[in-house]
Amino acid sequence: MTKPNLQLADALGHEVADKRLDILRRIGSAGSISEAARGAGVSYKAAWQAIDTLSNLAGTALLERTVGGSGGGGAQLTPAGVQLLQAAQLLSAARTQVMAQIAAQMTEHLGNTLPGAPGLAALGLRTSMRNQLPCRVKALRPQGQAVRVELALPGDAALFARITRESAELLGLAPGLPVLALCKATAVDMVSTGEPVLGRNRLSGQVTRASRAAGGGEVALALDGGLQVVGFSGPASGLKMRSVAVAYVDESAVVVALPG
Repeated sequence: MTKPNLQLADALGHEVADKRLDILRRIGSAGSISEAARGAGVSYKAAWQAIDTLSNLAGTALLERTVGGSGGGGAQLTPAGVQLLQAAQLLSAARTQVMAQIAAQMTEHLGNTLPGAPGLAALGLRTSMRNQLPCRVKALRPQGQAVRVELALPGDAALFARITRESAELLGLAPGLPVLALCKATAVDMVSTGEPVLGRNRLSGQVTRASRAAGGGEVALALDGGLQVVGFSGPASGLKMRSVAVAYVDESAVVVALPG
C-alpha cells in the first residue's frame, strides 16, 4: 500500500499555536497521551480528538502507539508528526514577524492599531459558511456533555453556540476571548416577526437585500451592531428592503472558530 503524503498546508491551515499542536508536541516530549492531556489542561478524550483531527488534516498518522511492556505502553511521534511540528515552529516565527511588521505600519500611519476582534488574522479563514461574525466569548455554561457558549456580538446582541466539552477545551474558550461565530446561510430562517424559541438564536435587524421570488429566497439582514447576516425566507414572507426582520438559527448550527 502506498504511504500517504503529509499534507502540511491542510494540517497547518489554521492557528499555528493551535492547542492540538501543543498536545502533539507534549506527546512527543512525554511519550504519553495521558500526560500530554494533563499538561495541556484537557481531558484524555479531548487529547485523542485533537490527534484524530490533526491526523485527518495531515492525511497520515502522526502517532504510533506502543502497548504493554514494562512501561505500560505509550505513544511516540511518527516521522510525519515530527515534520509537522517543525513546520509549525517555522510558521509561528514567520507569522510573529509579519504581524509585528503590520502592527508597526498601522501605528505609523493610523496612530494606533486597528481595533476589534478577531482582526486581520480572520482574513485567512476560507470556508463555505456565508455568515462569519466577529465576537467575543461572554460565558460558558456546561450542560451535560455539551457546553452552551454565550457570544457577545457588536451592539450587545447575544449569540449562543452549543458545542462539545472537548471542543471547548481544545479551543481554550474563556470569557473575553475573541472568536468567530460561523453558520451556513441555509441554517438561518428569515421571518418578519417572531417570539423567542428555546434552543434557537433570535437576531433582529433591518433587511438590506431580499429576493423577490414568490417562493422566497436569500435575505440579508443588518444587525444593530453593523454586522450582516444572510439567510433564507419562505414563500410570501413579505420581506423587502428596509423592513424589520428576525433571523432564527439553531444553537447547534453555530460553529465557534479561532482566527488563524
